[in-house]
Amino acid sequence: MRVAVVTIFPELVRAFTAAGLIRRAVEEGRMEVVEKDLRDFTTDRHRVVDDVPFGGGGGMVMKPEPLFAAVEAIRREGDRVILMSPQGTVLKDAVARRLALVPGLVVICGRYEGVDERVREGLVDEEVSIGDYVLSGGELPALVLIEAVSRFLPGVVGNAGSVEQDSFATGFLDYPHYTRPAEFKGAKVPGVLVSGNHGEVEKWRRREALRQTLLKRPDLLERATLSPADRAIIESLGKPRKAGEGNQEE
Repeated sequence: MRVAVVTIFPELVRAFTAAGLIRRAVEEGRMEVVEKDLRDFTTDRHRVVDDVPFGGGGGMVMKPEPLFAAVEAIRREGDRVILMSPQGTVLKDAVARRLALVPGLVVICGRYEGVDERVREGLVDEEVSIGDYVLSGGELPALVLIEAVSRFLPGVVGNAGSVEQDSFATGFLDYPHYTRPAEFKGAKVPGVLVSGNHGEVEKWRRREALRQTLLKRPDLLERATLSPADRAIIESLGKPRKAGEGNQEE
């Protein structure tokens, strides 16, 4: 997949792609991430990308001309143009999976009070938000989007099975994880995890994933596909308690 990011801060994108999972994906040719400086698509000597809003009001609005010029120069056949915007569809596991199936993305990073509405109407295929809050610009949300999508590209994550076990992949939160040592500061790893009984381990993990979800994100259970066994587990867990109220089971 090729992801082209349109931004006035290309150095943020370069720094992101120089480390970690994305760097390896780029080096191995599994993903291409390119940053495009929006100011390169202006036509005035001051390289202006924003102007005052019609109708008055505070803040500045990103001009349509450089954004159209940038996207029209960058976009390839099959690319999906994404605008990072607080008004967009909230980025969830299913959204990242879907976007990982397209040939490429052109991601527009807004700034100031937003973009001229003609950009939304004439260029953008989809608006995506990373949450119900506002940041100074779309750069950090764009990087979050790239990271989320990259995990579903073949070969990017070394152990593909781990992606399917991540939080939200199953509709629930993830189960607790432990590693060596088996005991640390008096706290021991649950015995089932060192029992060697893989069937019991899977049952424990399912139960704990449901417990975590019930405690922290019960809203997810309202939308999840639950088996009779899952419902029985939830029933046995009882009403979730807040932190500090003790164990849920006696």
